[in-house]
Amino acid sequence: MSQPDYSPHVIERGRLLFARPFAFVKGCVRLADLPPMDRVEIAFAGRSNVGKSSLINALCGTSGLARTSNTPGRTQELNIFESQSENLRIVDMPGYGYAKAPEPKVKAWTQLIHQYLTGRATLRRVYVLVDSRHGPKDNDLSVMNELDRAAVSYQVVMTKIDKPSAKELEANIASTYATIAKRPAAHPDVILTSSEKGDGLGHLRSEIALLLEG
Repeated sequence: MSQPDYSPHVIERGRLLFARPFAFVKGCVRLADLPPMDRVEIAFAGRSNVGKSSLINALCGTSGLARTSNTPGRTQELNIFESQSENLRIVDMPGYGYAKAPEPKVKAWTQLIHQYLTGRATLRRVYVLVDSRHGPKDNDLSVMNELDRAAVSYQVVMTKIDKPSAKELEANIASTYATIAKRPAAHPDVILTSSEKGDGLGHLRSEIALLLEG
């Protein structure tokens, strides 16, 4: 699937948006810990080890903004990052689907995610990350169902597109498009990314720039 035909203005806007520094603000374990709803927010959601932190780092052009780990379930809070020059806040959500975490902790994460997704008026879009080696799994579908019910705009971002074979990738892209085809809150376009190779970052930056323009 090719990248949408963005205007030169939008492409440049996206580039400049992430050429300026972002900073980690804090981690939140309760809704009450969140900053005031005073700027546009976007959130990144996905299964544990889907590559959320790596994608945020690549998007912002830094290796150390979001902590990455090979250990699933490390992100246990809503981690807040803010642009130092733009009206934009990024929320890195706890990974879901990590079965080995203690049950009370999983319940607490699930409740926090639910409260955030359904109660944040400044949340403009959730980027639901899907591993391109597997396509959407049951946990991904559950999150999409919740976003549809809450009428929260979301867009699927497929990660690690440099990992599967061309045939596997094509099949998983097709299944992802089929999954979102009739979902009311889903953006119709899927973004294909590789944090390692840099693929799709311009596409994602342009989409975020459009949210700020709107």
